[in-house]
Amino acid sequence: MAPQQVTLAQKDRKAFQDLLSCYELKQLTRGRKVADQILKKYPDHGETMCMKGLILVHLGQRDEGIKLIRDGMRKDLTSHICWHVWALVQKGEHKYEEALKSYMQALRFDKDNFNIVRETSVLQAQTRAYEALVESRLHMLRLRPNVRAHWVGLAVAYKLSGNLVEAKHVLEHFQGFLREAPVNDAEYSEFILFHVRVLEDLGDLQAALALLDKKSKDRYVVDRTAIHTFRARILSKLKNSNTESPQAAEWDTRAESEWRALLDLNSECTDYYHAVLANQGIDLGSLDDDSRTQALGLLSEFSAHSPKAYAPRRLALTVAEGDKFKELVKPYIEAGLSKGIPSLFSDLKKLYADPFKRQVIEEIVEDIRASSPSEPAEYLWTLYFLAQHYSFLDRHRKALDILNLAVEHTPTLPEIYMMKAKVLKRAGDPYGAVRSMDEARALDGQDRFINTKSGKYRLRAGMVDEAEEILGLFTRKGAATPGADLTEMQALHYLVEVGDAYNRTGKLNLALKKYYAVQKVFESFREDQYDFHQYSIRKTILLPYLDMLKWEDEVHSHPAYVHAVVSAALIWIELYDDPLLGKSLQPSHETTESSKKALSKAKKAARRGNDPSLRWRIFSTVSNQSDDKGLDAPPPKDDDPDGVKMILADDPLERAAKFLETFKECGKHIMDVCLTNFDVAIRRKKYMQAAQALVRAHAVDAQHPEVHLRVVQFGKTGESFMAYFSVSSLSDSIGSAVKSVLHETLIALKPEEISLDVFTSQYLQSHSTSSTVILACAKASEILGNPMKDIESLLFTSLQDNIELPVEDALRILSYLQRIKSTRAEEFRIACDNKFEFSTVFKSSDQQAALRQQCLLEEKEDCEDIETL
Repeated sequence: MAPQQVTLAQKDRKAFQDLLSCYELKQLTRGRKVADQILKKYPDHGETMCMKGLILVHLGQRDEGIKLIRDGMRKDLTSHICWHVWALVQKGEHKYEEALKSYMQALRFDKDNFNIVRETSVLQAQTRAYEALVESRLHMLRLRPNVRAHWVGLAVAYKLSGNLVEAKHVLEHFQGFLREAPVNDAEYSEFILFHVRVLEDLGDLQAALALLDKKSKDRYVVDRTAIHTFRARILSKLKNSNTESPQAAEWDTRAESEWRALLDLNSECTDYYHAVLANQGIDLGSLDDDSRTQALGLLSEFSAHSPKAYAPRRLALTVAEGDKFKELVKPYIEAGLSKGIPSLFSDLKKLYADPFKRQVIEEIVEDIRASSPSEPAEYLWTLYFLAQHYSFLDRHRKALDILNLAVEHTPTLPEIYMMKAKVLKRAGDPYGAVRSMDEARALDGQDRFINTKSGKYRLRAGMVDEAEEILGLFTRKGAATPGADLTEMQALHYLVEVGDAYNRTGKLNLALKKYYAVQKVFESFREDQYDFHQYSIRKTILLPYLDMLKWEDEVHSHPAYVHAVVSAALIWIELYDDPLLGKSLQPSHETTESSKKALSKAKKAARRGNDPSLRWRIFSTVSNQSDDKGLDAPPPKDDDPDGVKMILADDPLERAAKFLETFKECGKHIMDVCLTNFDVAIRRKKYMQAAQALVRAHAVDAQHPEVHLRVVQFGKTGESFMAYFSVSSLSDSIGSAVKSVLHETLIALKPEEISLDVFTSQYLQSHSTSSTVILACAKASEILGNPMKDIESLLFTSLQDNIELPVEDALRILSYLQRIKSTRAEEFRIACDNKFEFSTVFKSSDQQAALRQQCLLEEKEDCEDIETL
C-alpha cells in the first residue's frame, strides 16, 4: 500500500513556504534549519525531506542529500515538489531524458506550475522532443500571454517541429498586436530575419521578400550583410522557380545586384562567386565549353574590379583548362613566389587532382628556378615550393636535395627545416623528422606553432613523455602535468595524437583512456548547449540558435570523434580476439608508483585553488542564467589512471557497441563507422545488424578493399550460420527469417553463382596494382582457409615495382604477417628496409632503440642551446 500523505498544519505550511523561499534566495543554511524544525514535528513529510535533501546537495553533502530525497519521494509520490526536486538532481547529473520524465510526472500533479512547464520545455529542446516542445510552449503562452519570449519560443518550437505554417501564423499574430517596434534594435532585427527565414523555408518567397524590403527600408533590420544575403538568395530562388513570370527578368537583375553587393563587402568569399555564377546558370560542377568560357569571363571581370582579391583568380584556375590554364596560372605562381607566400603550395594543391595541371605547375616553377631570379627571396621560396611539390608526389630524394640547396642559400629560415621534417615523416623516418623539427625550433624557440609541431612529431615517433615536455612550455604552470592541462582545455588534436601514439606502441590501456577523453569533450559540447535553449529565446538570438542545434546534431561526425571512437572500438575488438592481451598490458610496479605520484601532484594543485589563467570560459555570459547552480554532479574520481581495470573488462564487445551507438544517424555514411559496426556485430552474432552495416558500407563505396574483405567474411559466416540453423532446436520461423536476410544481403553484395574464392580472385585482378587490395585479399584468403604459403606469396607481390606501396601500407602488411606468425615476416621487413631509402620504421628493434636514444641526446643538446639563447 502507498504510504499515507502527511498534511501540515496551517502554521507549519507557512514554515514550509519559508523553506521554499530560502531555497529560491539561496539562503541554504537558514533553509536547512527551517527544514529541521518541520521534520522534528513531521518526520515523514516527504516534501520537506526532499527540500532538505536538495539543500544538502547544494551544500556539498551530495550522497546524504540524494538519499534523503529518495526517502522523501517514497513518502509522497503524488507531490509535484518531490518530482521537481528529483528532476533537478537528475538534470545536474546530465541525465536529461530521465529528468524530463520526472518533470512530466510533476506536471501530472500540478499542470499549471509555470516553472515546471518552462524547465520541461528546455529539456524537450535538449532531447530534441520537438512535438512535445510545441505543447509546452503553447502551455507557457496560455499561462503568461503578455510575455514576448513566449510568442517567440512558440514560433521557434513550430519551426523545429517542421510545422512552418503554424510558425508563420504565430509570428504574424505577434507582430499584429505589437504596438511600437523599436528602430535599429538588434533583438527585433533578429526576430524579423527569423520571420523571413520561416517564409522562405515555407516557399512563400514573395512574402518573404516583401517583408524584408519593408522592414529594412524602415530601419528595423540592422545587419546589412544579412539583408543582402537574404535578398540575394530569395531573388535567385524566385527567378529559378518562376522562369515564365513577367517579373523573372527583374528578379534576375536584382539578384545579380545583391550578389555583387556582397562581393563588394567581402571579395574573398568563394561562396559569393559560386552564387553569382549559379545565378547566371553556371554550375561549376558540370561545365561545358560555353559555360566554362562564360565563367572565366565573369571571373576576369571580378578580378579587374577587385585587383587585390585572390579568390576570383584562384577560382579561375579551377575552371580553366588547357592553354587558358597555362595563361592564368603562371602570373598567379610568379606573384606568390615574389611575395614569399609560404602557403602557395597549399593553395594550389587541390589542382593536383588533374595530372595535366600538376605537370604544368611543375614546369612553370622549374622554369622560374632555372632562370635564377634576381631576388634571393624569390629563389628561396621557389625552392620551398618545389620541395613541397616533390614531397607530395612521394619523390622524397628530390625534395630533400632541393631543401639542402635552400639551407645552403638561407640557413636561418625555420620553414625549411619544418618542411624537411615533413618530408622525412612521409618517407618513414620519424626520428629524423623530430631532429629536423628541433633544428627549426632552435631558430625560434618562442614560436608556439613550431613548438606545437615539434611536440606532435615526437608523438608520431612514440616519444610521449618528451612531447609533453615540449608542450609544457606553453601550458599552465600550476597543472599536474602538461597533458592534464591540455585535456582540461579540450585540445582534441593532442588527445587524438597521444592516443594514437600509445596505440602504435602497444599501450592499449593508455590509448583507450585518451580516446575516452575525446568522448568526454564531446559530451561537454552536448551539456554546454543546455543554457542556450532559454537564453537564445529570451535574447531573440534565433538564427544562430538554429545553426547551433544543427551543428550539435551533427557534431559526432567530427573527424576527431570518429577517429577516437573507431580506434577505441578496434582496441576492444583486439582485446576480445585475444583475451590474454589485456593481462599482458598490466603496468609494472614502477609505472603504478609513477601514476600515484602524478595523482598526488594533481590533488596538491587542486588544493592550491583556481588559477585565474585556468581556462577561458566561452559560456560565462549564459551560465549565469541557470537556476540550478550547485546541483552539477562532481566529476567522478578516476581510480584507474592507467586504464588497467578498463582493459581487463569482461565485456569488450558490449563496450565497443555502446561507444559506436553514439553515432546514431550521423555515422551511417562514414565508411570507418560502418566497417567497425560490422566487425562488432559479427562477433556478437548480431547477424542482422552486421548485414545492415555492410549494406551501408557497400553503398558508400562498393569497391573499397575493406568492404570486399567484409563481404567475404560475411559470406563465410553465413555458410556456418546456415549450417548451424539446419540442426538447431530454434524455431523454424526465426531461422528462416534470418537465413532469408543473409541470403538476400549476399545476393546484393556479390553474384550468387560465383564462389567466394572466385569473387576474391576477380576483385584482385581488377585492382592488381593496389597494395591495400593485396592486403585485403590476403586477409580474405585466410578467412577462406587457403594455405599460408599462398597468403605469403600474395603479400610479397606488393614489393614489385608496378605496385603502389606507401610506407603506411607496407607497415600494415608487416604487422599482418607478424600477427599470423608468418615465417617470412622478417624477410618482408628486410625487403622493405631496402626498398624505402630514407625509412627507419623497418629497422630492427635494436636499431630503432639506438635511433631513439640518439634522438633524445640531440634533443637535450638543442634544449640547452635554446635555454642559452
